[in-house]
Amino acid sequence: MNTKLIMTSSALMMTLIGISLIFLPNVILNYIGLSSTKLAPIFLQLLGATYFAFAMLNWMAKGNLIGGIYNRPIAVGNFTHFFIGALVLIKIVFANQEIFFLWIVNVVYLLFTLSFGLVLFKHPLKTDNGK
Repeated sequence: MNTKLIMTSSALMMTLIGISLIFLPNVILNYIGLSSTKLAPIFLQLLGATYFAFAMLNWMAKGNLIGGIYNRPIAVGNFTHFFIGALVLIKIVFANQEIFFLWIVNVVYLLFTLSFGLVLFKHPLKTDNGK
């Protein structure tokens, strides 16, 4: 399994989400139809910082061997984030079926859940031509 591709794509996705939440919290609140109180933008910016930090972790670890016992905390963290995120998004999607964007985000989260599940529970294969 090509973990470099998974780590890079998840890092890029989380970077986009993180930067959006950090710099555009009021725009996002208006888009999803929530009123902008004094604390709501701050919570979105803190969430954005978390996404951005996770993105940096994935970006820095993209070249390392991941899977099985190798870099297990990174695999567990990513799997947990995407699994719980997918469950929450499934609940939201079925409550708001008319919002197509939520379906796309949910599919992406489900794909990353499956990918990181495979990375977490499967031992990585050697790629150094049998040396």
